[in-house]
Amino acid sequence: MDSKFSSKQALLFSIINYIGVAIGMISTLFIYPNDKEFLGIVRFIDGFAQILYPIMVLGASTALLNFQPQLNEFLQRKLFSYSAISIVFMIGFCAFFISIFYFLEVTTNTENYVYGFIIAVFLAFIDLMKRQAYNLQKIAVPTFFEKIIPKITLPLAFILVLYFAVSYHEALSIYTLSFLLIFMAIAWYLLRIFKPVFSLNYQDLFQEISKKEYYKYSLYAFTASLGSFFAFRIDSIMIPEFISNEANGDFNIGVNLANALMIPATGVFALYSPIISEALKNNQLDLLKNKYTEVAKNLYFIGILMFGCLILGISDLFALLPTSDKLAPSLPILYILGVNVILNMATGFNTEIIAYSKYYKFNLIAILSLAGLNIGLNYFILTQTNFGIIGVAYASLFSMFVFNLMKLIFIYKKFRMLPLDKKYLKLIILSLSLLYVFSILPLPDWAGFSFILRCFLFAFVLSGIVFAMHWVPELNKIVIKTFNKLSK
Repeated sequence: MDSKFSSKQALLFSIINYIGVAIGMISTLFIYPNDKEFLGIVRFIDGFAQILYPIMVLGASTALLNFQPQLNEFLQRKLFSYSAISIVFMIGFCAFFISIFYFLEVTTNTENYVYGFIIAVFLAFIDLMKRQAYNLQKIAVPTFFEKIIPKITLPLAFILVLYFAVSYHEALSIYTLSFLLIFMAIAWYLLRIFKPVFSLNYQDLFQEISKKEYYKYSLYAFTASLGSFFAFRIDSIMIPEFISNEANGDFNIGVNLANALMIPATGVFALYSPIISEALKNNQLDLLKNKYTEVAKNLYFIGILMFGCLILGISDLFALLPTSDKLAPSLPILYILGVNVILNMATGFNTEIIAYSKYYKFNLIAILSLAGLNIGLNYFILTQTNFGIIGVAYASLFSMFVFNLMKLIFIYKKFRMLPLDKKYLKLIILSLSLLYVFSILPLPDWAGFSFILRCFLFAFVLSGIVFAMHWVPELNKIVIKTFNKLSK
């Protein structure tokens, strides 16, 4: 099962993402708070694009990963081209309805919807090409283009607005064009290592895979993808509608910082997707069970290290910044959504196990349940309470807890697998206990920098105990390997 997993690609994926996060954090801490209204508009446009592009893809990219393992190389290339053609047709379908929506002037924010549509077109093809790169275990370069380019162009757009009197319209045009650049760059890279076979006849392809099953799975993937937006990203649409663009900016500053915790998991899940698919098709359940627990434990350890340091130090760090007063409203959001991210990491690749098994329809049920719960809670909080964006964050946390619990119970019933073992439970108890101890531990005041010592002690003590007890074998491998290299 591990033969196709590229640790190098996973490492590069994480490094590239952290470079993007470093750029993004500088922007989030020093640039975005200076114009929260513009940030709220950008996130609204992103949110609309995230609704639209799954309709354009219509599950083709997920179906690509699901069906490619059972095809020869030639038919794999034909399946990719068939997916690309289907996206073109769906873009035309979406363009027709969006144009009606635009000319009837259903909303006063038509310009923002146009930007969202254009971005969605590029995202649709980017998603397809990324999935093909995942299947080839070549995710580092596409990730570089996808993660770094927007992180540069968006703060550039802000700087132009803030200091050079550039209009919102011109700045949004620059941001939108960055997705064209991403599309062109990923296409250039992928077509050098993978050659699609375009044809007017795909009969040979559908002799190997059932056309009925292909479309059935694609529709499932589309519904799940669209449901994912309503489950995970609907906040960016609802907050401007019921509160303001500025509140949306506050919320998204917290989202941006919390999402940094998820980077290691994103790379691992992406690289394991084709491996999980193949393992399930070959009925390698024992191997899958071991990896399920191992990966979940590794990700929790990484996640709690980062989240612990965030909890112990972020408020003191913010207090030192010139934008501290503008960042303060985002702190509670960051804490709550940080717990959300740890929940996702701690439960491992449960979504992928279900998605590539014969029980894939359950993911749709879980996603739609999450979407309904999240939208319902958000609507209630935004219209019937005064909790505001903090209430929205708590709604997301509760919904995510229910969502992950549903998947854990389902996988246990169908596969007799849980990502928990005794060592994992000990790790959870130890990490939370240490987090509490170091949060109340009195330390000397170093002109506001004592949080650095607090974070260091937490990370050092937790890592030291885990290493000594061999609770996370991957940590021991990395430490011993590094020590051997340095001692040569």
